[in-house]
Amino acid sequence: MIAMLNFTILVVTTMFAVAAAVGLLWLFLRATYVLMQPATARRLSLHTELARGTALLARAFTSNR
Repeated sequence: MIAMLNFTILVVTTMFAVAAAVGLLWLFLRATYVLMQPATARRLSLHTELARGTALLARAFTSNR
């Protein structure tokens, strides 16, 4: 009887640890997603500026010919 009680306690403790690990994993993934959003937004604006600079350079080159 004591062995069954020990096994039950082990199973319940393991289930609690798995639930805590999944909760922390979800929390860390959510935090990582939130922290990475400004980096992706900043990267897109640099790409737009490069295209605008290339268009201005092309206009300046064609006006000199």
